[in-house]
Amino acid sequence: MDALADWLFVALWLAGVLLTFLPFVPATLIVLLGAFVHELLVGFKELSLGVWLGLGVLGLLALLLDNLAQLWGARRYGAGRAGLWGAFLGGLLGLFLGVVGVLVLPFLLAFLFEYLSGRKPLEALRAAWGTLVGMAGGVLGKAVLHLGMGLLVLRSIF
Repeated sequence: MDALADWLFVALWLAGVLLTFLPFVPATLIVLLGAFVHELLVGFKELSLGVWLGLGVLGLLALLLDNLAQLWGARRYGAGRAGLWGAFLGGLLGLFLGVVGVLVLPFLLAFLFEYLSGRKPLEALRAAWGTLVGMAGGVLGKAVLHLGMGLLVLRSIF
């Protein structure tokens, strides 16, 4: 049963890390679910309270980073509320268009919304670029945190 639990965690952890790159997928919760299911199957005997606290802290950091990085990138490059809304709606609509949609549509709608709100084309382009840079930075940072969460658990179970 322990080997099954171990490999089930590894599968859920890797799925969570890969799903980090899709917007609106709760990848952090998938990683935490993997750890919980593992412990449920082995009788809550392998992960200490310290590991659980570490997972909680890293999970909270991942959730905060995801939101703050996009805001920081947008603000850093001069995006306003319109650009943020455009990027958000682009991310939602982009889900239906696959990976290209998820990457391109937030940028295009951030640009369009900024331009329609009265910005000059170059200002709107800069603001749209900022939303994209922030989103990419947040996703990469979150992926690193998810890798750290998995390594923390792997260190305890193997």
